[in-house]
Amino acid sequence: MTERLKYICRSCGQEHEELPALAYSSPTYYKDLSDEDKENIGELDSDFCLIKDKDQTDRFIRCTLTQKIIDNCESLEYGLWVSLGEKSFQDYIDNFTNDNHEALYFGWLSNNLPDYGNTLHIPTTIHTRKGNLRPEIIPHIDFEHAFVRDYYNGITKVEADRRISEMLKEIGGNND
Repeated sequence: MTERLKYICRSCGQEHEELPALAYSSPTYYKDLSDEDKENIGELDSDFCLIKDKDQTDRFIRCTLTQKIIDNCESLEYGLWVSLGEKSFQDYIDNFTNDNHEALYFGWLSNNLPDYGNTLHIPTTIHTRKGNLRPEIIPHIDFEHAFVRDYYNGITKVEADRRISEMLKEIGGNND
């Protein structure tokens, strides 16, 4: 039996052993803006992000993605951002507080995930869910990329623990 990964949660300050969600606080496109551009052309909250450049507006929503772990009963959860077109974004906003709204949207993955090279622009289907749960991301199965293959084939528990440890180091978390 392998030793459980332990970490200190940045939200509650408590030590946990269950797998944490690997969450990104913004899309890569927003993160890469200068502080001045974040102030002048960017808008970010916990669910929505807009980048209003003079030539175009980019729209993003926060979603989840569940990664199957093939040798464990747990799953690895990601908190990721996707870009949506104007019509889909507006429909999502219009129904954001509607507990019964279910829709499918096309979107592009908008976070770069470690170990996968460029994961921006992976095509996805976004499934909104009843109960105001964050939408679920499903990568398009026919898109040739290692992340898409791992999504459909699963990863090992050792690989999930490694990803969590790397993410905790990156964000300054504490793990023993």
